[in-house]
Amino acid sequence: MLPPRILVTGANGLVGQALTRAAARWPGADVLATGRGPALAHARGGYARLDVLDGDAVDRAFQDFAPDAVVHAAGIAQVEPCETDREACWAVNVDAVATVASACHRHGARLVLPSTDFVFDGQDGPYAEDDRPAPINAYGRSKLAAENALKASRLTDWAVARTTMVFGVPAGPEPRLDVVRWLVRELSAGRPVRVPEDQVRTPTYDDDLADGILRIVRFKRSGVFNVTGREQLSVLALAHRVAAAFDLDDRLISATTTAELHPGAPRPLRAGLLILRAESELGYRPRPLDAALGAVRDRLGLGVRET
Repeated sequence: MLPPRILVTGANGLVGQALTRAAARWPGADVLATGRGPALAHARGGYARLDVLDGDAVDRAFQDFAPDAVVHAAGIAQVEPCETDREACWAVNVDAVATVASACHRHGARLVLPSTDFVFDGQDGPYAEDDRPAPINAYGRSKLAAENALKASRLTDWAVARTTMVFGVPAGPEPRLDVVRWLVRELSAGRPVRVPEDQVRTPTYDDDLADGILRIVRFKRSGVFNVTGREQLSVLALAHRVAAAFDLDDRLISATTTAELHPGAPRPLRAGLLILRAESELGYRPRPLDAALGAVRDRLGLGVRET
């Protein structure tokens, strides 16, 4: 196949930056990274400011760049802000998806939408692609509505990549730390942390997620794919794995419940995703969790662990 022209929205976020880096390594591909702020990520094709809530601006970006594929990583992923400002959450997470899908239909581009295990209620995870969604918070409801908006659009060439608890190392300052870098910061400073023992996920390394999403683009696959890490474990167990990987004091880690930590915004407790379809149909192979944590350590410039 000819190398594609790939437009990435939300390119300054953790997922967007990982996608932009990975896409730039695709031989011959042209990549346009877009976002609302100044560029943090760069790739062949450059960077352009783009407000995905502005339909005219979206259409101009498509006219100027003529993408073959769009990965729509723009969105609000924080649970509490979605709960407190549901109108803004819906506009960014749902309405913008309909806008981008419409532009993809008009300009003949395929669309890949990252989504989340929070579309499920967390009663019986890990979940497969065809399990019945039942979100329990505003963020999860907005992402399910975004998936449904994509399915209901006139666009036929689309895919959803559900993921969970993404961690990695973005370029430049970022206002919201992922759980791994938050743990490293707090434990490195000698501060105690309280971590939920009742919330189970399948943590996902950002470079692995980007690889899985670009495999969807490369192989022109459609439908829903789960793209996460392979290991299902509690957030408390993850915290202890982080402490071990970074040679930090795990005596600073104490167990609590999700309800105690987040009383105003419920989370699915037994969540996470099964990745058999991505493994069998895309050749997706996420690295083991400890290897991913080691890669984060290297990217943070913390050196090689002593043995």
